[in-house]
Formats: sequence, structure tokens, C-alpha cells
Amino acid sequence: MDVTLAEISRPGRVDTGEGISTEELALAARNHGIPLEALRYDVTPPGLHYLLIHYDIPLLDPLTWRLHVGGRVGTDLTLGLAELKELPRRTVRVTMECAGNGRARLDPRPVSQPWLVEAVGTAEWTGVPLREVLAAAGADQDAAEVVFTGADHGVERGVEQDYQRSLPLEEAMREEVLLAYEMNGLPLAPQHGFPLRLVVPGWYGMAHVKWLRNIEVVTEPFTGFQQSVAYRLRQEPHEPGEPVTRIVPRALLVPPGFPDFMSRTRVVRPGTVTLEGRAWSGRVPVERVDVSVDGGATWAPAVLAEPDGHPWAWRRFTFEWSPGPGRYELSARATTADGEGQPESQAWNRGGFANNAVQRIPVVCLEAE
Repeated sequence: MDVTLAEISRPGRVDTGEGISTEELALAARNHGIPLEALRYDVTPPGLHYLLIHYDIPLLDPLTWRLHVGGRVGTDLTLGLAELKELPRRTVRVTMECAGNGRARLDPRPVSQPWLVEAVGTAEWTGVPLREVLAAAGADQDAAEVVFTGADHGVERGVEQDYQRSLPLEEAMREEVLLAYEMNGLPLAPQHGFPLRLVVPGWYGMAHVKWLRNIEVVTEPFTGFQQSVAYRLRQEPHEPGEPVTRIVPRALLVPPGFPDFMSRTRVVRPGTVTLEGRAWSGRVPVERVDVSVDGGATWAPAVLAEPDGHPWAWRRFTFEWSPGPGRYELSARATTADGEGQPESQAWNRGGFANNAVQRIPVVCLEAE
């Protein structure tokens, strides 16, 4: 009996009461977020950095792997890893966040990787600026976009595909956009895109194509699945929607005290508690962070660390809190230099993308011992 792709790959849907499915549990077992206590690190250790793998991790031999650069260019290029490492190199510290971060907090819940708020991490990526390679190839003056193809292959909503995304040419030519071969000073781990990945500071993670094998310069907008079907902000299945691009502002607190194993409710004792966290945005720099300890009824400013020369990375903030016995709900919210902030609840969209509603942390303060 013939079987079609449509029979094994369902369309996008929202939860109508089924709860978390075994399919979503399988996704959650393959992918992982950052443990929130790891927000204390300026640079996230690779094993703690969030991870999303769309299909399978391809097995690539660095000795035979090649990057092909073509399309509307003056000279087609085929580059090995050693040749790329001979080109000018740069290191950029980048906070990367999954576009679906916060999806599982929406109601009704879009059925996909069930992220809460932990799909984020900050790494130092080293590689060759993409503009160096595009300049060597000689992109045509009528070029509009650059298409990036990874080696991961699979099926999504009935469409068999390689993972592909594009960037407008002007975005691709930014000096901080990298073809990265190192993460935190070490060769890329297999799950993070070995031997080469794209890093696009300020953009959500879907733009940072892993296991990169092909770059094509094109004159028309790219209409592949991951560009024109997935990663769109839409209310209804068949509307075109707006593309997901740059990261909206977010602040996350390190949960204070110690947790209950199952509920993750935090426990503290009376006295001074230093709250800390990280704030970031991919559009305009964060200028202010406020903290609430009463479920959003009142807010007070946190102390935001001075800029440290890493404009694409998160910034630390602290807040001194003196709780007495009782129950509390902690939140933090970031505001950018142009006034964009975080909502207390997020407008719903079918993909569950860019949900930067404020974090909520239940805390119980017990009587002093």
C-alpha cells in the first residue's frame, strides 16, 4: 500500500484539549533550554546553551565537507574548512533565542516544541565574516537575497526539504554576520552545527542555519518552506502573516533560593535576597529593567550593568529584595532605548512565536530557622 508524506506529517495545529502529546515529549527530549540558574554565566557553556534540532544531526567529515557559493555571483566558490580558516576571522558574543520561546505558555497552545522561557543562550562565535566570502564571490548588483542551505533533511507539514533560510543582501553584508566554525573557542559541537554554521546577531535562532553546505545569491525573494510557510506571525492558517525576524526584548530572572523538585516553586528565608538576571533585545539596546515581587501590581527599577562592549549579548541586572514570610510572584521586564517593552500577556499567534510576556516565578518565604 502506498504511503504519502501527508499521512506521516500533519499540518500545524493548536491544542484543543489533548495536553502535551507524546510527539511533543519526543521533541522536548531531543531539544533543551538553558537551566535558568545558568543565566549567571556571562557566556553560556556549550552544554547548557539552548538547542533546537529540526530534523537529524548530520554526520559530516570535515576533511571532505565543502561550502559551495554560487547563484548571481561573478565567481562560483567551493571552500573547505581549512580555506575558510585562512580568511580574516572575527569573534562576536551573541545572545541567541529560539523564535518559539514562550510558546507553551500560550492558550490555546500551538503544538510544537513546548518551550517555556528557557530557549536562549549566549556564546562567543568565531568565524569568517560572511561579507568576506560574498565579496570574494562578487555578488551581482541586482542581487536581492542570500539563501543558506543546511545538510539537515526532513519532512515538515508534508513538505520534504533541506533546512533553508534567506537573508536580505543588506543584512547578509553586516560586518558581524559570521560563517562560524568555533563556539566559545572550540570547534563547533555536532549539535551546534559542525563544521560550519551561520550566525546572525540580533535575529531569532531560525536564521542561524546549521551544518551549512550551500550559499546562493538570488535576485528574487526566497519562498522556501522555512521562509514563507514556517516562522510567520499569523492568526489563521492560510493568511500570509508577517515574517519573524529580530528578537523582541526580554528579561529573565535567575530563580532565587532553592526549588521543589516537581513544581519548581522556589523557597527562600527572610532577609536580604539579591535577585539577578539577564536582559536582551535584537532590535534596540535594553535601557531599563524593572522587577515586581507582587505579581505585577507594582514595579521598581533594577540595577542594569553598564554596556561591556558586546552589543549583541545580554546584560546582567540585580535587585535587592527583603521578603518576609509569605507567598510571592516575581517578574522582570525589559525596556529598550526606544521604549519597546514586554507585555504582561502576549497577543496570540498560531506559531507561538516571539512571546515575550513577562516571566512569573512563584516563591515561598518560610519562617526563619
